[in-house]
Amino acid sequence: MLWTAFVLGLAGSFHCIGMCGPIAFILPIDKSSVTKTIYQTFLYHFGRLLSYAIIGILFGFLGKGLYLAGFQQRLSILMGILMIVTVLIPITIFNKFNFSKPLYKLIGKLKQNLGLYLNKKSNKAIFTIGFLNGFLPCGLVYMALIGAISTGNSLQGGIYMAIFGLGTVPMMSGAILLGNFINVSIRNKIQKIIPIFVIIIGLLFILRGLGLGIPYISPPNAKLQLSSNPATCVTIDKN
Repeated sequence: MLWTAFVLGLAGSFHCIGMCGPIAFILPIDKSSVTKTIYQTFLYHFGRLLSYAIIGILFGFLGKGLYLAGFQQRLSILMGILMIVTVLIPITIFNKFNFSKPLYKLIGKLKQNLGLYLNKKSNKAIFTIGFLNGFLPCGLVYMALIGAISTGNSLQGGIYMAIFGLGTVPMMSGAILLGNFINVSIRNKIQKIIPIFVIIIGLLFILRGLGLGIPYISPPNAKLQLSSNPATCVTIDKN
């Protein structure tokens, strides 16, 4: 299911331009030569992908704990449902709970550091901007993290988030190199389609958890389960 991370990142990158675009537009890239421009753009993306991967490892570890607690393939179903419900529930309801409030001070410090590095023109500054950018709160990233949890594995969670980041690279690179190159009305129309992609991915996670025996989409239950019994593990490997 790692490919769903790329699809989510690619489809959601129009949302990224709206959220992270202002940072990309004023990124202190040295455009005196094509080589420097490409290299520093790479550094920015590498910083973002690294922070995504770190977060993915942490949430993948959380998913592993849920697997070992006995959720097994049901975790994939739960995460799929959560992904769909999150899209369907009006954002105004989430705003009432204000989940990000406990993190306001940390987010404020993060933005302050971003502001400092945006005034510096160096390779280190470009990388750091990308790295800090990856930790900024974003609804799309939260969706990807649900996918990282469903992997039930720290390494897989990190890879899932890194692949998600790769999906955002083409559009964000366009924002860096060309500025606000997409008409706002077109971007808004595309953003309305993003929830549909999220729902489709949520349904795929539910199918995966059901273990219907469909290759690549819904593998048999045995391949989705973890076992503490060595004999059972050997049997699964042979199948």
